[in-house]
Amino acid sequence: MANGGARVGYAAMLERFHPSDVVALAAEAEQAGFDGVMADDHFQPWTAHQGQAGFVWNVMTAMAERTRGVVGVGATCPSFRWHPAVVAQAAATLESMYPGRHWLGVGSGEAISEHVVGGYWPEAPERIARMFEAVEIIQKLFTGRDVRHDGRFFTLERSRLWTMPEAPPPIYVATSGPVTARRAGASADGIITVATTPEKVATLFARFDDGARSAGKDPDTLTKVVQVHLAWAPDDAEAAEQAVREWPNGAMRFSKADIRSPHDFEQMARMVRPEDFDGRLLVSSDPDAHRREIQSYLDVGATHVYVHNVNADQRTWLKVFGREVLPALTP
Repeated sequence: MANGGARVGYAAMLERFHPSDVVALAAEAEQAGFDGVMADDHFQPWTAHQGQAGFVWNVMTAMAERTRGVVGVGATCPSFRWHPAVVAQAAATLESMYPGRHWLGVGSGEAISEHVVGGYWPEAPERIARMFEAVEIIQKLFTGRDVRHDGRFFTLERSRLWTMPEAPPPIYVATSGPVTARRAGASADGIITVATTPEKVATLFARFDDGARSAGKDPDTLTKVVQVHLAWAPDDAEAAEQAVREWPNGAMRFSKADIRSPHDFEQMARMVRPEDFDGRLLVSSDPDAHRREIQSYLDVGATHVYVHNVNADQRTWLKVFGREVLPALTP
């Protein structure tokens, strides 16, 4: 493993790059030493400037064909655009085609992607309740047996997944909240969170561990994924410029779950300045500074870190980090 044993993968941004380019970048990331790839399920980009929103399941399949590592759907929302049964079928099919290489991340959703089908957009507590009921349905279907479900939000008539892998893919819950983290520990195989500070992530992991123990599980056997966004370029000014232009949503210090349009984000992005990224996303031309940042999340218990650089020039960044950052990281 080129990264010295640390599980550091590539976070592919389908909202920023054409699907064919994303697939090629995933292959180049693996060649550079990144361990696996993840991508989120978006129907729209965050900002109109980002300009893409490829269908994650198609792209994951193409990535799996071009690479040898793990391909994870970082967060899909099996609650609004998708019935949980459809998500279960998609994940089981991908794992059947590429055994041992897929994990399924689920989240409670954001309006920008989920509200496109219309209907009532609930508050966060209901969205979280829907997510956990969806996880229950997916887990039932992952048994491979005939199952049914009649719950608060979803109905499933007696049926099964007819294409099943030898072992189902693990399910990870995406969250940044401690209450949801504890529940995830009790009900799922892992947790996904976005990097904030190592201290906050450590607290989240502790709550996840508490939940796992409450369900009689050993937390050390479960997966803890951190997605790290960063801004690297050959000089600091370019890194800051790229952050503002390509990933202004990373500087917005408010919940983005209820905003429905990339054009609304585009208007908000006009107010973003480089200093707004302080404490939220490391902007630096120094690879060693980024190494320390990534290492800090491994040090607080992350079993896997997936990295996204906001710079439009992904290929140069992959080569630099593959040569100067990954080999120096430790589990």
